[in-house]
Amino acid sequence: MSLIVTGEPRQKITVASLREKKLHHQPITCLTAYDYPTARLVDEAAVDMVLVGDSLAQAVLGYENTLSVTIEEMLHHTRAARRGVKHALLIGDMPFGSYQIDAGEAIRNAARFVKEAGAEVVKVEGGEKRADLVRRIIDAEIPVAGHIGLTPQSVNVMGGYRVQGKSVSGVEQLMRDATALDRAGVAFIVLEGIPREVAGLITAEVQTPTIGIGAGPDCDGQVLVIHDILNLTFGPPAKFVHRYGDMKALINDAIQAFRDDVGARHYPTDKESYHLPKETMTSLATVLMRKQAMRQ
Repeated sequence: MSLIVTGEPRQKITVASLREKKLHHQPITCLTAYDYPTARLVDEAAVDMVLVGDSLAQAVLGYENTLSVTIEEMLHHTRAARRGVKHALLIGDMPFGSYQIDAGEAIRNAARFVKEAGAEVVKVEGGEKRADLVRRIIDAEIPVAGHIGLTPQSVNVMGGYRVQGKSVSGVEQLMRDATALDRAGVAFIVLEGIPREVAGLITAEVQTPTIGIGAGPDCDGQVLVIHDILNLTFGPPAKFVHRYGDMKALINDAIQAFRDDVGARHYPTDKESYHLPKETMTSLATVLMRKQAMRQ
């Protein structure tokens, strides 16, 4: 059964249409996806954006944090997601080390996401300090999304995953970060792990859409990791996660039912088996009869 929303024909989501949504106060939806079937389901559900996030590291590859995931792994999964997306805007997350060291290398890596993997936007973490780099990537005709607040690639600098912008100086820095990215021309800004009030101030201040994750309801849109909303993770969820389904329980039940059926020889049954054509059965029976006769 298709999940495509009925009604008017769906339009391709673009960077320009995101701005239109902000202008008309239409909420923007975004979910992560890391493979073809998941990306296709998200796309068919009429979600606006599909993010191939570096959360791939923990959600799919089992790394401890996002720092270990490589650009080759990110490109591989972005290509897979690309095959499942028709209408949503596809964003590729540039992993740690792919843009922080050298601007020229960052532009080349961003181009790989577009040219080799089909991404329409690349996402980088950081505010003021990334503004010049963002401009250079955009000058190379590659749309860029910003990401400020709790930036997972800075986990070692921040001393863990902590809410950002809780002091006056922290709020001022976040406002400067958002303004710098807005002026640089980003497609949107992810606001992660910041107080609701601060996210509201930023959203009202900047022209670009804001996409919240742990930033309250006053952003222009929201993003979550699909494994989190489906309970396919193995640790305690963050405060901002709302679980919309329990795929872990469904998968566990299915796996255990398969194990039990095989153990009790209830699977496969004749219904799940293939059979020889009657003509082949007749010929085979003749051959077997001849072999039996020869043994006697």
